[in-house]
Amino acid sequence: MKNLPHKTIERLSQYRRALLLCHAKGMVHIYSHEIAKIQHITPVQVRRDIMLIGYTGTLRKGYNVKELIDLIGQIIDSEEGINVCVVGIGNLGRAITNYFSGKRTKLSIAAVFDVELSKVGKKYYRIDCFHIDDIPRIIKERKIEIGIMTVPGEDAPAIAEMLVKAGIKGLLNYTPKPVNVPDDIYLEEYDMITSLEKVAFFVKTHH
Repeated sequence: MKNLPHKTIERLSQYRRALLLCHAKGMVHIYSHEIAKIQHITPVQVRRDIMLIGYTGTLRKGYNVKELIDLIGQIIDSEEGINVCVVGIGNLGRAITNYFSGKRTKLSIAAVFDVELSKVGKKYYRIDCFHIDDIPRIIKERKIEIGIMTVPGEDAPAIAEMLVKAGIKGLLNYTPKPVNVPDDIYLEEYDMITSLEKVAFFVKTHH
């Protein structure tokens, strides 16, 4: 499973979210074309992804919803859970912290960091806020492996370097500035302006 394509992992996460909603509504089985419709992709893509993880449904009933949720969990989730931190507790940082609070049993935000002294020492959604200078100590103490950066773009390279030196294994960069990390650190960069401009381009071309 280590060699699963990145896009497949992305879609599996999305499938699980959709399947959890279906499970909550009492659905026991689901067909690939129903998952595809929720995710706005083709049934062939759904079947290909699910075959890659070694699961098959039946022609008569489709996939067992609970079994598929559990299998995706085994593949994506860490057995003992993974601790995450958020650096930059402005509007976006608070929104992310709030969203994750209590929602993902295997991913938990263990600390948040900021440079503003007025925020340090407070709790955000029951999570302690520390000064950025405390990153090396807290990352080690709380066994944090993933960092989420929601700091101003000009601060991103320095913060990324600090997180990497402190021992994080993965980084999610929400700043508009790309960062460089060593090859053994998994980096995901999310630039909202680029995403919005991509949507705007398709809106413009479909007038």
